[in-house]
Amino acid sequence: MAVLHVRDIPEALYERMQRIARSHGRTLSAEVIALFEQAVQRERARREQARLLRRIRQDRWTPPPGTPDAAELLRQVRDERDAPRNH
Repeated sequence: MAVLHVRDIPEALYERMQRIARSHGRTLSAEVIALFEQAVQRERARREQARLLRRIRQDRWTPPPGTPDAAELLRQVRDERDAPRNH
């Protein structure tokens, strides 16, 4: 198993981490390992989400050429609504 030494940790952070570790029933080393594992999982999830978003963008349906955009359709609906009616 690898060993990691971290230097120059601010005292307040070190003390806070010790309190958190105790509240979780772990040693400081076990707490740091748990935090590393969480960070790795979050990064893995972030990468998977980015991959899925890229795929969604690639697979996105595009309207045929000449199809009016939403603003144009809205203008048409409003023009029809506001046009004088001949009954």
